[in-house]
This record gives sequence, structure tokens and C-alpha cells, in this order.
Amino acid sequence: MIAGIGCDVVNVADFAQQMQDGNGWRSLFSTRELRQCAMRAQLKNDAEAIHVAARWAGKEAVIKAWCEAMSTLGLQYPYTLDNTPWASIEILDDSHGCPSVRLSEDVNQKLLESLHAPEATNPHESDSANVSVNGVNRVNCVNHPNWRVSLSHDGLVQNSSAIALAFVVLELRES
Repeated sequence: MIAGIGCDVVNVADFAQQMQDGNGWRSLFSTRELRQCAMRAQLKNDAEAIHVAARWAGKEAVIKAWCEAMSTLGLQYPYTLDNTPWASIEILDDSHGCPSVRLSEDVNQKLLESLHAPEATNPHESDSANVSVNGVNRVNCVNHPNWRVSLSHDGLVQNSSAIALAFVVLELRES
């Protein structure tokens, strides 16, 4: 079952400017993400900012998909803009160069807890297994979240036309 969809677009030129400002932007990314961005830029002979911006769009899209999944149950979002652990939400390439979402243990635990949502059931019912969305039992699905992510970019950083785009789907599979 698709529980949430997230999409984000980043203006690469604006993002590249923020990267040069030295405002701590590196703390928003893991060492592995930054290393992959540098390697990919070198391999593609293009600007590192394009790849970092695409991963930033991916992180934002992950949060949007997660929040959409929770909104179907009317629950509080897991993080605010001020306390989102951005470096713990990684957008990493696999061995084939395809992007994937990797959550730290703490963030993954928060995801599982937030989607289990026993408080979303009818308070007069004691069985939390009744939480369902579109006829699919939500409780049986939360142990099997699956992320689908696509990153893309187009345009030139030099003339400020470059954009980075991320599209993320959060699926919950029944056990």
C-alpha cells in the first residue's frame, strides 16, 4: 500500500550559493552522502552542488511522504523544521548508482512507532489492529516500510537554470 508520496524541487544555483556561505550546511548531510556527491561530480565532470541539491530534495521529499502517511491518521508529525535530524536521513546510491533512502536506527524506530499509531484507533476499542487505510491493516504493515526514490536534475549551474528534483514513495507492505 502506498502510504505517502513526497516531491521536492531545489534551485541549484541558490543551493550552491548557500553551500559557499559556510553556514553549516554540511551538518545536514552524512559523510557518506557528501563523499558520494563529490565522487559523482568528478565522474560526471559537473558541479558538486547539483548532486548535493538532489540529495537535499530527496531528504525533503522523504519527510513529506512520511508526513502524508501520518496525516491519514490525523497524527502529530515526528519532527519540526527545527529538530529534523537531516544527516540521519540519508539519500545514498547503491552499487548500480540508483538512489535509496537509509534511515538511522533512531529515525527508523521513530518511523515505525509513528506509523503504528495505536492512538489513532477508536478510543472505545481496545484492539489497535483495527487501524486501516484503504482497507489495508496499518498495524500489520508498519514493520515493512519500503522507500522508493528518484532523483533528477537539469539545466546549468552557470546560468542559474539548474534544478534538482526528488520524488519519493513510502510503501507499507503487509507481513
